[in-house]
Amino acid sequence: MGGSVKVYVPCDAAALSVGADETAAAIAAAAKKRNIKIDIVRNGSRGMLWLEPLVEVATPDGRIAYGPVRADDVETLFDAGFLSGGDHTLAHGKTEDIAYFANQQRLTFMRCGVIDPLDLSDYEAHGGLAGLRKALTMAPEEIVDAVTASGLRGRGGAGFPAGVKWKTALAAPGAEKYICCNADEGDSGTFADRMLMEGDPFSLLEGMVIAGLAVGAETGFIYIRSEYPHAIRTMRRAVELFSSAGWLSDDITGGGKRFDIHIRVGAGAYICGEESSMLESLEGKRGQVKVKPPIPAISGLFGKPTIVNNVLTLATTPIILAKGAEYYSNFGDGKSRGTQPFQLAGDIARGGLVETAFGVTLRELVETFGGGTRSGIPVRAVQAGGPLGAYIPASGFDVAMTYEAMAADGAMLGHGGVVVFNDSVDMARQARFAMEFCEIESCGKCTPCRIGAVRGKEVIDRIIANESRDQNFEILSDLCGLMTDASLCAMGGLTPMPVQSAIKHFPEDFGG
Repeated sequence: MGGSVKVYVPCDAAALSVGADETAAAIAAAAKKRNIKIDIVRNGSRGMLWLEPLVEVATPDGRIAYGPVRADDVETLFDAGFLSGGDHTLAHGKTEDIAYFANQQRLTFMRCGVIDPLDLSDYEAHGGLAGLRKALTMAPEEIVDAVTASGLRGRGGAGFPAGVKWKTALAAPGAEKYICCNADEGDSGTFADRMLMEGDPFSLLEGMVIAGLAVGAETGFIYIRSEYPHAIRTMRRAVELFSSAGWLSDDITGGGKRFDIHIRVGAGAYICGEESSMLESLEGKRGQVKVKPPIPAISGLFGKPTIVNNVLTLATTPIILAKGAEYYSNFGDGKSRGTQPFQLAGDIARGGLVETAFGVTLRELVETFGGGTRSGIPVRAVQAGGPLGAYIPASGFDVAMTYEAMAADGAMLGHGGVVVFNDSVDMARQARFAMEFCEIESCGKCTPCRIGAVRGKEVIDRIIANESRDQNFEILSDLCGLMTDASLCAMGGLTPMPVQSAIKHFPEDFGG
């Protein structure tokens, strides 16, 4: 066999958890034993997590996928001639032709799983830096206008228009401003931020520099949760490489623009996913919610105008600048423009990441992409939007996954997490868990959240024990209303959502 064959084995944390390192070592050892030249590239994940470790081989016809490949499968793969795309029981044909992948519209994740995450030339060869190069030729107002026209909304959960936030920070007076990336991804069943940081870190850095140029900021911080050691390591190395190449410096590529990025590691508090708590933590204080106004875009980190955006929001801006606002806004539905990376988890046959335009239905995600439950037990409910999101029964799966349609159904899109529960789930226990989760994770700043969650758990316990049911349901209803209306942030304000949706859709689990 002439030349060196490229073999791709993911270094993504999900792939590592099921033996990707051992698989890569086995492939290297088998090739050496057979005197075959190969080049093993440790790429990010394609997001088809049920196939991890997913091994791909570059052939003249394209990349051929095999998976899940364990270390003890490697010898049989070599025997089958997988280095030239040979057939095998683990073969799936061309990666791009796998239905799960082919039916997506990948914009934010267009390079994830395709490139070597820490090879800047590979990043650039696949469209990277085009947006930043264009931004360097534009006035700040033009950059902000492009992001506004694209319809990009915050992907961290709130869905606030990114352009409005950027415009506010641009107009705010002061020579010192900051860009803060919230990578404290704490919602259950979510992993898109981690996957992007480990698989395409330069897209986040590029987006942060573009944001800095847009609002006049020269310093950026990426706040990553401590539970993401692989992402932390990858992002630190990416910053070094980006800086060495001249894209982070006092004189970016000789154009007279300045921007630097620093990595900060959180201590694992869920509440630090809330922007003001994250900023408090960045300042070295206890992560607690701050009363608004003022909003961070006017007075944020160290009292200076600050843009706080999620990983996916910032990593999406390069393609908007590179291809234009209209290109991006042509995807989506209504006021939900562009694409959303949905994360499928729980009892699901094909768990993973699906990036598609807003408007896909929950049924399509769970049944078409996800393939139903892994256990074979019928689906009973899905929790969308994280641990504080609503429970949606199977009868409601035709809802369109947009901010507006979900809100109209009493649910929320959040960070795009979709956690599937089968028919064995006890929804009264799930409602109790929501209150318990809030009790544990509350920052303690406001009484409705701090005390309300404790009282809520106690009331649900009494309902489960069949004690004064009517009276306790009335108390719970009043308590949920108070938490929704009076909590300082979404931690307490959204906790009633899973509780009330569980009672509404599954009253039989509460003895009703």
